[in-house]
Amino acid sequence: MRTAAETVRDHPGLQFSFYLETVRLYRCFFFHIYVKEINCRRSVKGEDMKKRRWICMFLLLQVLWCSMTGMAVYGMEPDIPVSAVVSGQAQAVCIQAPSAVLMEASTGKLLFEKDADEKRSPASVTKVMTLLLIFEAMKAGDYQMSDIVTVSEHAASMGGSQCFFETGEQQTVEDMIKCIIIASGNDAAVAMAEFTAGSEEAFVQRMNDRAKELGMEHTHFVNACGLDADGHETSAKDIAIMSRQLIDEHPEILNYSGIWMDSIVHKTARGESRFDLANTNKFLNMYTGATGLKTGYTATAKYCMSATANRNGITLIAVIMGAETKDIRNKEACKLLDYGYANCNLYKDENVLDTRSVSIENGISDELAIDSVSDFSSVLLRGEKADDVKKILVQDEPLTAPIKKGYVVGHIEYSINGRILGSVEVVAAENIKKMTFGYSFKKVLYLAFRS
Repeated sequence: MRTAAETVRDHPGLQFSFYLETVRLYRCFFFHIYVKEINCRRSVKGEDMKKRRWICMFLLLQVLWCSMTGMAVYGMEPDIPVSAVVSGQAQAVCIQAPSAVLMEASTGKLLFEKDADEKRSPASVTKVMTLLLIFEAMKAGDYQMSDIVTVSEHAASMGGSQCFFETGEQQTVEDMIKCIIIASGNDAAVAMAEFTAGSEEAFVQRMNDRAKELGMEHTHFVNACGLDADGHETSAKDIAIMSRQLIDEHPEILNYSGIWMDSIVHKTARGESRFDLANTNKFLNMYTGATGLKTGYTATAKYCMSATANRNGITLIAVIMGAETKDIRNKEACKLLDYGYANCNLYKDENVLDTRSVSIENGISDELAIDSVSDFSSVLLRGEKADDVKKILVQDEPLTAPIKKGYVVGHIEYSINGRILGSVEVVAAENIKKMTFGYSFKKVLYLAFRS
């Protein structure tokens, strides 16, 4: 049985109410004494009057002390369930799941994070990396969508969510991808892992190597499908990183992740039969602009998801890990995305350079033509305006010939109100040879005879 004192102690709201009532009592008592003081002032004189005044002063100081203490304890900071620091601003978003991240896809900027680097079991969200390696293998020319995949005994033995392939059954790469992204088939994921790398073990090694290349510092894969296994873990931030890589480098994945219903045809020794695929990602029908990406659940991982959406040209990635229920997972993904779209705008600059040349010393020309390696994009937070963005050309040292085309001469740095948004490299757009005595002599002769 909890005591009243324990209840008040554990609930800041009750503490605050208790404080207010205390102050009110002090004030009422002081007012009562003050009234009596006024009424008695004419009848009480000398030492008694001085004593009354000292008592009133003491009570007044008590009231002031309580008020100041209350403001210091309660009045300055609200009780925020979860606080995410984004560009120095405390953003209140109440997320029940133990780990979550919100990322803007074009820049990789985190707009919200809660225990973003905590290692947790990812369940079938693992398949984001599996799909990334599949699409990278196709881009490298290793195979194509129409190639035939034969299901091994190992792949067919996978438990959990599956498409019930039989050993020796054959499907196209495209149908296997549908089974992975739509129905979350573990058997399809392992079959494609073996088809890509020769064995699941070799494919998992590729998964871990790719994770390191992408800077996924809190990730280690043990299998290609996401079934619970000792040491199979990743973080919300790392999931966002690999999700961003997949949708950015291979946007065609969204043509499959957004499919609500589809089907394949099982082809076995017993004949052919249709197998319906229903998307496990119910979030697709819950959020306007939803495009994917992957859900997951095991008893250890609980409910996880990498949710992607696009509105007005802005793509956001919301990652939820360890939610207690599917409903909480989906609603909190929606909440994060709503927060993101309400608090950010995409800034793009397709004309990075204000000048097309820079000075160069000791060259056959005094000017070097330059170019930017790409356009620039970043996220502006609420209240920030594109007109307030500043950009400057930063060069580490003066340029001296010779310079070859493609040489990095500096970078354009973007900032707003003192906050660095990012930068774009600036490179030489031409070759500039070093000035020599022979070249100078020839140029003088040329100019002399031409005139």
